[in-house]
Amino acid sequence: VMIPGMIDEDAGRPVEMKPKLDVLDYWTLIAPEMPGVGGLCTQVTSFSDEPALRARLDDLLGAGIEGIAFVGVPRTMSDGEGAGVPPTDALTRYQDLVANRGVVLIPTRADETGRFGFKCDRGATYALTQLLYSDAIIGFLRDFSRQSHHRPEILLSFGFVPKLESNVGLINWLIQDPGNAAVAAEQEFVRTLAASAPDRKRTLMVDLYKRVIDGVVDLGFPLSVHLEATYGVSAPAFDTFAEMLAYWSPDG
Repeated sequence: VMIPGMIDEDAGRPVEMKPKLDVLDYWTLIAPEMPGVGGLCTQVTSFSDEPALRARLDDLLGAGIEGIAFVGVPRTMSDGEGAGVPPTDALTRYQDLVANRGVVLIPTRADETGRFGFKCDRGATYALTQLLYSDAIIGFLRDFSRQSHHRPEILLSFGFVPKLESNVGLINWLIQDPGNAAVAAEQEFVRTLAASAPDRKRTLMVDLYKRVIDGVVDLGFPLSVHLEATYGVSAPAFDTFAEMLAYWSPDG
């Protein structure tokens, strides 16, 4: 189970950010109900000083969280803003404390190859991709595999798009990158998914999943899959996820 540590970003968010349980509190509640299931989370580092962040990581690990992806400031701020520990510093500083150190990977972002390589140099052991609505990750990982010796585990993220997206636009907002043609194409695909009948929607998502898996499975990276129902769990979402996993899953 991957539990994101969420923070307010900007006033343009289509769905209001309401108070939520802290990651640690939520994990403590659900873990006893799921014996044998591990926990991953994201942890914002940029607003915590070193002692506070170390204490937080100790608490997460002590509760049984197995992997922590370090994330930085919201996109409304510039890299380096925030008085706390930058994510790339956290990757190095907590190598002896956190065995599974994650980073966010956005294959459509400009200069992402260099960003990702630097994060791997600093100690990242896995990458959590942004929600994938194209097969751009294939070319990204192919190029990266040629340029770098690093082979971190890649958690490929796929998100179900319900009809509600047509009116709300949360996923469109989450993946936005103004001026980026590749992202504009992904946003168009999201609109298509939202407007499609359930059977057609499932076919489109499963076809994308197959293309991505077939394109990256032989590149030498350990692979995992992260499945997200952005608007909440539903039978159509889980039917789609089941068909995707029937094609390929990390355990074969």
